[in-house]
Amino acid sequence: MELMQKLAVLADAAKYDASCSSSGGARRDSRAGKGVGSTEGMGICHSYTPDGRCISLLKILLTNFCVFDCAYCVNRVSSNVRRARFSTAEVVQLTLDFYKRNYIEGLFLSSGIIRNGDYTMEQLVEVARSLREDHHFAGYIHLKTIPEASPELIEKAGRYADRLSINVELPTEEGLKALAPDKQVADIRGAMDTVHAGIVRNRAERREQATQPLRRARPPRFAPAGQSTQMIVGADSANDGAILRTSSALYGSYQMRRVYYSAFSPIPDASARLPARSPPLQRENRLYQADWLLRFYEFDVEEIVATSDGNGMLELDIDPKLAWALRNPAYFPVDLNTAERTMLLRVPGLGVRNVEKIIAARRHGRLRLDELSRLRAPLAKMLPFISVVDHHPRQRLDDPARLRAELAPAPRQGDLFG
Repeated sequence: MELMQKLAVLADAAKYDASCSSSGGARRDSRAGKGVGSTEGMGICHSYTPDGRCISLLKILLTNFCVFDCAYCVNRVSSNVRRARFSTAEVVQLTLDFYKRNYIEGLFLSSGIIRNGDYTMEQLVEVARSLREDHHFAGYIHLKTIPEASPELIEKAGRYADRLSINVELPTEEGLKALAPDKQVADIRGAMDTVHAGIVRNRAERREQATQPLRRARPPRFAPAGQSTQMIVGADSANDGAILRTSSALYGSYQMRRVYYSAFSPIPDASARLPARSPPLQRENRLYQADWLLRFYEFDVEEIVATSDGNGMLELDIDPKLAWALRNPAYFPVDLNTAERTMLLRVPGLGVRNVEKIIAARRHGRLRLDELSRLRAPLAKMLPFISVVDHHPRQRLDDPARLRAELAPAPRQGDLFG
């Protein structure tokens, strides 16, 4: 098969993986010496598609051959799809050629399982090693880590890659056993543990070296952009509460940089165990919004998924922060001139940056309504929940149902062919 035919097959096969963000990498470039590439300046540009997927990286599989038979995967061993496989040298050359043409800013490399986990991981590591050591590539590298691989290979991958990611696949162990019987939760969590331990150890070594009186070379960085993971949404019966509880545990246990949510897409010759249709794309969006509430807004899972009908699902027509505020009108209105940061973060329409601006501004005087207009925040969404010197929402919070009707976005005409 010709190289460009392989590229067409293996780039298309990689499109289902959402965890290809390039944020958080170490600053590194080749301008002062030999080599090629950069992770700053004109390097990583954080370009995303409308559905949140990063498009700044060459995103490919080493191969779409796979010995596993995960029901939700188009590349499973029983799938009747066109197969292809790159050599490690071909991936290296493609990355360099695309980078020099300014098509990409780095590489996202994953793979189906060839033979076994160790053999596959060796191939992935060899690509990264060759780019770094043979070609002095200073651009961004994200390697998808094979959970079944040995800790030694995962440690080696961390020396060359900016980020490592291990997909948790499904939110519950029951779902994994039902749809991916070849994969084990213990393997996935063990690999995450290895990466996390390597990152923590490397940071400690570098801090210790920086304090030594004799200036010696600091240890090379280990996965400086951390690790991430991905969950498939809607392939099993797990509700949003189960998904967010798993995410919260992953953030707490492994200090994940990101958990990505990928809406299940129906695949050819699908198993009867899978749903016939994708979940609404809005569900994926609401999960990302809820994820931000967990990470940056000091919410916990039970606050976010508490609903009147107790089904554990996020509401699709309004965002989860607004949903919480409407369920808890007793906490409002929040006085922007006196409230603590924790409560300011719970005001619908107020983001972290604007909260910091409000805290800074009120040190110099009491806030008025005209000053809020400079925040570039959605005032119509905020006003029912806040008070300032010249504004109070009065009785608007007495009827949450009516307020919800006012604030929920108008229904949109459905796609004729959706």
